[in-house]
Amino acid sequence: MAMLLAGKVGIVTGATAGLGRAAALAMAREGAAVTVAGRNLDEGHKLREEITRAGGRAIFEQMDVTISDDIERTVAHTIEAFGRLDIAYNNAGVESPGCPVHELDIDAVKHSYDVNVHSIFLSMKYEIPQMLKAGGGSIVNATSIWGLDASPGRAIYVSAKHAICGLTKTAALELAENNIRVNAIAPGPILTPMLLRDWKGEVDKAAAIVPMRRVGRAEEVADVVVWLCSDRSSFITGVILPIDGGIAARMG
Repeated sequence: MAMLLAGKVGIVTGATAGLGRAAALAMAREGAAVTVAGRNLDEGHKLREEITRAGGRAIFEQMDVTISDDIERTVAHTIEAFGRLDIAYNNAGVESPGCPVHELDIDAVKHSYDVNVHSIFLSMKYEIPQMLKAGGGSIVNATSIWGLDASPGRAIYVSAKHAICGLTKTAALELAENNIRVNAIAPGPILTPMLLRDWKGEVDKAAAIVPMRRVGRAEEVADVVVWLCSDRSSFITGVILPIDGGIAARMG
């Protein structure tokens, strides 16, 4: 069976752990040349080496997604290394402290919005021109199941993830006639370092809110990202796709 991303070139932000790492590995297995971008220098080099040892093509870019120059440089180095840009998974994100709206810390709000929202905008700002030059492409942004609903005490995270949904849909409409598709995934609880931090290691409590009564695996999310980046999803754009074991169905 042909590889889903054969001949394509992609970027994954937040690639040194969790969902980003799993997606970068999956993209490479499906034939894409991948720029793995993230802050952790050691983990970034390990991931690049793992991909190349398996016969894939990858470069690592140390990058802070809140810094415009870092993202611009990462996209430029991708073009230098591989000649084009076809796909992108804008995955970098951070959990946010929980408290009522009127008690929110202003610096915490700014940090969350910078990492979770502004980084998506910056990534697309520099990715889209290269995809236009390539004649098309596919962008997948990372939101959350909480980008489709709300939860008391989680105003920072919920509002940031809602913003990503709006940004994704708007970009999809703007680029629909240019053969560039823009979608987002909305994971529920997935077993990653972020989930372990956010739930203080109590995975069973996270699983209890899922109708399937388990948390997801990073590889399950990665498979969806690959599919949305591939030509198999060629008529899908502007979609926010839950990967949540049924949580969105219960939300109504």
